[in-house]
Amino acid sequence: MKKYLPYILVAILILVIITSLGTGNNKVSRQFDNKITFRKNDKRPYGMYVAYEQLKNLFPAASISTDKNEPGYWDSLSAYSKNQALIIIADRFSADDFELKKLIAFAENGNDVFISTRELSFDAKRFLNCKVFTYEVFSYTENINNSDSLIVSLVNLPFGNTVSYQYPGRGINSFFKKIDTTIADVIGKNEFDHPNFLHLQTGKGNIYIHLVPIAFSNYFLLHKRNIQYYEKSFSLINPAVKKIVWDEYYINSNMQGNKNDEKKNWLSVLSNYPSLKAALLTAILSLLVYVLLEMRRKQRYIPVVNNPINDSLDFVKTIGRLYYDKGNHTNLCKKMGLYFLEHVRNKYKLTTSKLDDEFINNLKYKSGVDETSIREIVSFIKYLEDAPGISSRQITTFHSQLESFYKKA
Repeated sequence: MKKYLPYILVAILILVIITSLGTGNNKVSRQFDNKITFRKNDKRPYGMYVAYEQLKNLFPAASISTDKNEPGYWDSLSAYSKNQALIIIADRFSADDFELKKLIAFAENGNDVFISTRELSFDAKRFLNCKVFTYEVFSYTENINNSDSLIVSLVNLPFGNTVSYQYPGRGINSFFKKIDTTIADVIGKNEFDHPNFLHLQTGKGNIYIHLVPIAFSNYFLLHKRNIQYYEKSFSLINPAVKKIVWDEYYINSNMQGNKNDEKKNWLSVLSNYPSLKAALLTAILSLLVYVLLEMRRKQRYIPVVNNPINDSLDFVKTIGRLYYDKGNHTNLCKKMGLYFLEHVRNKYKLTTSKLDDEFINNLKYKSGVDETSIREIVSFIKYLEDAPGISSRQITTFHSQLESFYKKA
């Protein structure tokens, strides 16, 4: 029973989670999702799914991809080619002086940089020689039901007559309080006639600075005819562009300290229900206690180990008794002779086909045994070939000669 206890506890835990989720979700009323992420795959009202997908329709001949690397270290763009476009949409454009130089050099080679952000870094404002009123957002992740609205418009050529676009969503509306008209042209304003969209020409390319990124969100673009605002804004990019890269570097760097913008994991969702949270903690605690109790060291049975038996010695004794009982001394001596010759072949690498004087001399030099002892052994082995019979004394003498050789060699 004890070995099945963990599985029973896990089954109970899963059952509690399923039951609580089933009953808890009925109590949660559906609310409008006000979370702002600016992510291209986000289909929330304030995500950028529509803006990213519409690039394929605006630039059918261009390849579209994403990149998460800092400026100058892109995977999909070349800093030395032309007819490319980099689109940056983020809550804060936090570029430093080094990154700005990389972006400017990229644009000067005949490329476009389109930046839409609520807040510019200090280095970016110094580069533009401008002052910005930044709409301070308390929290992008809170579900705040309010009656905000947003009105934006595009001005000057090539847009023709000024047309305003609005929606009843969140009115996050930063704008330029001061601009340097010698380097920048105003191409967009808010409802109070404050500029929020600038164009700068550098080298053979262009840089566009837009301060109302929420105007490219799903909610804004899908409201009435607001998609025209998006199409006109992005039509400023060179129509001959071959590569378009949607930058995610500044989104990732800005969101590192704000984990609430990511989807909550299942543990954080379960913690929203006090009863379910208590049940989950109880189950985890029970499993922990069980594991700790089962971790105690238990003394297992120690088997009795017998001393090893020398089977080889018993075998030799058995064979010896067999030959002694039968009295076949000749056969036994032949076996001893064959063993001796096998030993000479293996250890001294001598051929034993001819047991002549040359063999005796070679064995003498290699083994270090005197010639007389070797010659006695060899003579007795030859004698065995035609011997009518061998006595017990001859066996004893032959055995002594062999043992003496093995000890001296």
